[in-house]
Amino acid sequence: MTAQVYPAADGLVQRAAAAFAASVPEHPADDGFFGPASVTWRLNGDLSAPVAGLRSLLVQALHPLAMAGVDQHSDWRADPAGRLASTAAYLVTITYGDRAAALRAAARVRKIHERVRGTDEVTGQPYAASDPGLLLWVHAGLVDSVLAAADMFGAPLTAAGKDAYVAEMTAAAELAGVPAGRAPSTAAELAGYLRSVRPVLALTPAAAQSTRYLLDLPGLDEDVAGIWRDIGDAAVASLPEWAAGLYGLAPREAVTEQRREEVRQVLGVLDALYLGEPGVLEARQRIELRVRQARRG
Repeated sequence: MTAQVYPAADGLVQRAAAAFAASVPEHPADDGFFGPASVTWRLNGDLSAPVAGLRSLLVQALHPLAMAGVDQHSDWRADPAGRLASTAAYLVTITYGDRAAALRAAARVRKIHERVRGTDEVTGQPYAASDPGLLLWVHAGLVDSVLAAADMFGAPLTAAGKDAYVAEMTAAAELAGVPAGRAPSTAAELAGYLRSVRPVLALTPAAAQSTRYLLDLPGLDEDVAGIWRDIGDAAVASLPEWAAGLYGLAPREAVTEQRREEVRQVLGVLDALYLGEPGVLEARQRIELRVRQARRG
């Protein structure tokens, strides 16, 4: 196989920040599918979100058919920063946008998915990105990662809070195309679903290549590169044992409180960089204002 030459991940922070600022509405028509009093608003904006996002990609890549669709149809090799920014924009829109904006964003993604189909070179099986089973896998990988990252490096939820988050996020699954009632609605159901899928999971060459690249993005400036390495280490540390095993990693050691605090400090530095980008502070203020209004009733 010819060695791939990848471009620099130029503007990673700037492009992700711009996507965030542009996706938080100034004058929403309604509270969207979740609302400012929801667990989803709080958790999707948690400081641990970058760890959750990277962990979710590591988990999702272990499904051969999902990975084949990304590998054969995505532009992640040519523009990794753009790919991450567009994903962030979608998640911000469906979380904080009004219903019309969320529906438009979801419709655009579903339209793209209609064209993503082919055959996985490893298993020989056909795939389609619009397959509800694959959409459910991607959804579950994200929801599980958000909970795991918050538990380890952010603001952990109670058991009831976790159930509430999983239940609320079924709306996101349905927006993506998962049939109503199919997505897990409790933390226990989510864990059960992940167990049920494990027999088909594998580390394909495409998954190994893409995750190595994601964990060591070339072309980042020195400060951001160090932050990204720490986020990658945190994402790997938060993987479930079955996923770490598929990646060939040694059984993970317990994350010490000192290491948790180090990661939190790194996430705080990254957050400060985001806040320094145009429009981000104003977007955060819009979110916080709506949260305070919701608390006042």
